[in-house]
Amino acid sequence: MSQSYYPMAGQPIIILKEGSSREKGKDAMRRNILAAKAVADIVKTSLGPRGMDKMLVDSLGDILVTNDGVTMLKKMEIEHPAAKMMVEVAKTQDAEVGDGTTSVVVFAGELLSKAEELLDKKIHPSIIIEGFKKASEKAIEVLNNIAVNIDPDNEEILKNIAMTSMISKIVSEEREYLAELAVKAVKHIVENDKGVKIDLDNIKIEKKPGGSIRDTVFIDGIVLDKEVVHDNMPKRISNAKIALINSPLEIKKTEFDAKINITSPEQMKLFLEEENKMLKELVNKIVSIGANVVICQKGIDDVAQYYLAREGVLAVRRVKQSDMEKLSKATGARIVNDIERIDEDDLGYADIVEERKIEDDKFIFVEGCKDAKSITILVRGGNERIVDEAERSLIDALNVVRDTILKPAILAGGGAPEAELAKEIRKWADKLSGREQFAAQAYADALETIPLTLAENAGLDIIDISVKLRSMHSKGEKWIGVDVFKGDLADMWENNVLEPLLVKEQLIKSATEAAMMILRVDDIIAASRAKEPEAGRAPTGMQYPGMPYGGLG
Repeated sequence: MSQSYYPMAGQPIIILKEGSSREKGKDAMRRNILAAKAVADIVKTSLGPRGMDKMLVDSLGDILVTNDGVTMLKKMEIEHPAAKMMVEVAKTQDAEVGDGTTSVVVFAGELLSKAEELLDKKIHPSIIIEGFKKASEKAIEVLNNIAVNIDPDNEEILKNIAMTSMISKIVSEEREYLAELAVKAVKHIVENDKGVKIDLDNIKIEKKPGGSIRDTVFIDGIVLDKEVVHDNMPKRISNAKIALINSPLEIKKTEFDAKINITSPEQMKLFLEEENKMLKELVNKIVSIGANVVICQKGIDDVAQYYLAREGVLAVRRVKQSDMEKLSKATGARIVNDIERIDEDDLGYADIVEERKIEDDKFIFVEGCKDAKSITILVRGGNERIVDEAERSLIDALNVVRDTILKPAILAGGGAPEAELAKEIRKWADKLSGREQFAAQAYADALETIPLTLAENAGLDIIDISVKLRSMHSKGEKWIGVDVFKGDLADMWENNVLEPLLVKEQLIKSATEAAMMILRVDDIIAASRAKEPEAGRAPTGMQYPGMPYGGLG
């Protein structure tokens, strides 16, 4: 508060800073709904296999072409607070399950659109929120009832789930090949100690434009965007014994400033020889335990490089910490901080460590690791944008495969689950009393926006599709959804369009919570923006008396 006092008669009470703004009541609520719907409308046309892509151009002129919901929203510089909430719901969906980011924003936007219609009918926001909450709980219950439990080791089903996640992407023509890689990669890193555990950080995705998507390969080990540090070192080592070192192979500098007086060339020679001797001892220590590959997180001195090359050791320097950790999981090596204490048990193993040239760049391949807990997918493609989109598609595929293994229950896609949920919630809503029934029915209507948007983006007549979809689901055909390629309804289960139950559950939870949060807001108080300081004057709060203009000059 900038001011606080007892006013005289007729004077206003000022409690906010000068320049602050405030909106309250229905006006605030409607503006929030309008902003959230605007975000949903942006991504709506990109939903499904026939959805359109978005071209995003940043302030530097870099271009991004994608139809991935969370990628679009992250790149857009959205200012409105309610619109930012929609971005957050997409990020949450992506962080939790890695797929369904466009659907969750579209569904949340439609929930708010239906809520706006109920507000026009004088139904209080609290009643709408309560109705939405109960409807979402019923939706989760129905989802679990209709989901089909599967064997998580069934690679054919996992592959179909991965293909479904990529069917709307630019790289969809190669989705079968990429799906096979995704399933293989996830199965490789599954840990069964104390329950199933899958950490996708153990899958490294390395990108290199050039070639085609088909040149993308699975590496049973790690690929480093590095090269061998010395020309005389071997470029290939078989039966590699790998030392991972987290300290520099250099002479340590003193912790305080030191000055050495050298009065003759002989003293200089002795000084340099002592340094060389120390570096040679470090190299001898590494070689004595049988290491023939050294991967260092820090620098390697030129003299140390020479001695390593003379011993036939392949060395790589300045490797990222995250890559060091992945190498440790892949090769079984322990990351060593003190070279003097390194021993044979700290070494890792790989069949081959080799420097290879891809296009104009050199990479280090560490392959053939025994029981590797970390692996690499090297993504190729015609140009940088294709490679980036292939990476995003692969990440989606990896996530849905992981989701299915963690919770082995699946549903058909194509909007079939949402249409079935809408039917069941309508039946259940008839049993509710009071105005909550209106909110529950509105929730069911909002669910249908997913199959109808798929149809609309494919150029189909959404009225005909809506009527036929309700009719067929009322007859018990729960897996009937929109086949955008045939331009009609079809049994999506028979078409092998499959999705994890975990993704749909998260979609319902995230979208409903976002809509309820926005509906709860009836007052927006925005602080005034900080003013730019005048030239030659320090900003407020950084002024010092006695200095020119009270500033730091």
